[in-house]
Parts: sequence; structure tokens; C-alpha cells
Amino acid sequence: MSKPALLSLHQALRKSFQGLESNQKVWSGVLAECSPLMASLGNLAEQWRALSNVQLSNTPLRDFPDLEERLRFKLVQATDTVLCKLNEKMSSLQSVRDSISNQVTAVFQLYEENTDSLDLLTVTERSVTSPSVSDMLEWLQDAERHYREQFLRRKTLLQTLRADDLSLLESAPKRWKSFESPSAEDRITDTLCKVSFFIKSQ
Repeated sequence: MSKPALLSLHQALRKSFQGLESNQKVWSGVLAECSPLMASLGNLAEQWRALSNVQLSNTPLRDFPDLEERLRFKLVQATDTVLCKLNEKMSSLQSVRDSISNQVTAVFQLYEENTDSLDLLTVTERSVTSPSVSDMLEWLQDAERHYREQFLRRKTLLQTLRADDLSLLESAPKRWKSFESPSAEDRITDTLCKVSFFIKSQ
């Protein structure tokens, strides 16, 4: 077993978990900012529905011939604005996903490069302050997969939304909420607790 190989791998693991911790906070913050935007989208869909269901020509508002057209234009503008803001949030989520992916990839590359000098006992050995290398690699892989899948689902949903597709706009807030995965987030928080001593034991 090569001591330098294990030390450099431990350093890379520490850095990766520190990155995961800060990225998890950023991710949660961005998703919190998305909630009111998705609610706005739902409200706009209701306004679209109301406008579609009412025949303005049969109401006192018929005296304003271009009112319906103006209302539709305003709704299109408002919907596009919200979708634009949501797409900006997706850029932030993409940065988090990329950051986690890059760090995890770097750790695995380092591990691959040093497999010859790391025997099975070394990578599976646990101590009071440190989980095993194999456990930590698995936890990082799980976290990376979680954020990759979360990002993909949300991005795919937003790509299908258009101001003129009412049924998709109406279902969007519920679908967005259905992507939430508290158990996966809890597992990542739990993982960060398990490695907290390891991160501090420089």
C-alpha cells in the first residue's frame, strides 16, 4: 500500500465533500427561489383558462373590441417573463450539477490512477473518524447521480412549456413539485454528517 496515494485520495475526497456541502446549500436556495415562480405560472394558467372560457363579446366589455387581444398579449408577456426567470434559475442549477460532477469525476480519476498502490483492505478500512474510501466514493456517486437526474427532469419540463400551451402550463407546478426528493436530500445530509469528522481531520 502506498501512503502518499491514500493521502492524496483523502485530500481529494475532503475537497469533494466540502464542495458537495456548499453546492447542496446553493441548490436548495435556488429551488426555494423557483417556488414562487412556479406558483406565478399556475396563476397565469388560471388567467389563461378564465380568458378562454369567457366570451367577451357577450359581456359589457364588448364595447372594447381589442380588449381580448390586449389581455392575451399581456398574458403572453407575463408568461414569457416567468419562463425566462425560471430558465435563469436552471443555469444556476446547471452550475451546481457541473461543479459536483467535475469534483466527483476528479476523485474517481485519481482513484483509478492509484488502484495499483491501493489494496482492497486499504479502500475498505474504516476508522472512528474516517469512513472507508469505498463508502465515500459510493456516497459521492449517489449524490452526483441525484443532482444530475434532478436537473434533467426539471430542465426537460421547462423545455416543454410554452405560453400558448395551456394544459402544460396548468400541470407544470404540480409536476415540478413531484420531482422533489426529500429522502435523497436527507441521505446526502446524512452522508455529510458521516464525513464531518473526516473533513476536519486534516
